[in-house]
Amino acid sequence: MLEPWRTGIVVQIKEETPLTRRFWIQIPEVESFNFIPGQFVTLDLPIHEKKNKRWRSYSIASSPDGTNVIELVIVFLEGGAGTTYIFNEVKEGSELLLRGPQGVFVLPQTIDRDLFLICTGTGVAPYRSMLHNIKRNKIPHKNVYLIFGTRLFKDCLYYEELRELQNDIEGYVYLPTFSREAEENSSIRKGYVHSVYEEIVSKNKPNAYFYLCGWKNMIDEAKERILALGYDKKDIHLELYG
Repeated sequence: MLEPWRTGIVVQIKEETPLTRRFWIQIPEVESFNFIPGQFVTLDLPIHEKKNKRWRSYSIASSPDGTNVIELVIVFLEGGAGTTYIFNEVKEGSELLLRGPQGVFVLPQTIDRDLFLICTGTGVAPYRSMLHNIKRNKIPHKNVYLIFGTRLFKDCLYYEELRELQNDIEGYVYLPTFSREAEENSSIRKGYVHSVYEEIVSKNKPNAYFYLCGWKNMIDEAKERILALGYDKKDIHLELYG
């Protein structure tokens, strides 16, 4: 059953990178906004007469904590009507019409295989939610690899936080990789996400689930490569951006 439209109030905004902002939204009409990590909400923005041209969906970046506040992380898209409105018009105290939670991009109830959480850009949002949920609820799991690709180190969302979670979640490895970072920065991994999971899999081909979240090009290429590694379509779960 589809959730009703509700009014959310923006209670905090923080600039995370030059083109990315974090938005905390409170939904006053519910005491606790319940969702499964990996789900999204849809915003109805006043940018068009037709409903379906006003709707923009964003993964919830926070994990369920019993409150009625959720966090979204949104990247500005040049020429995008939705993010132009959000970045120029939405302030702390603004009201936003939203519906959710929705979506089935969620972890299995029993995590009985290794997880490869592969993303680009703001595609990291659902994984941040999943990881904090694993930590908070001490959910049993196998190895978890978060493989996060972005162009430059300065665009890396939640870097310190996701790195420090390695101290709290057994078997979790954080593997950011940067496609355009300067050669002289030798302290970080360079390249694209594909070489990272291929290298891990080539060593022992674990039983695994692959989660893909981000831009279409990355997802299409990852699907091909994962199938070529001998995995099945059923092992791949995806959430497309844009």
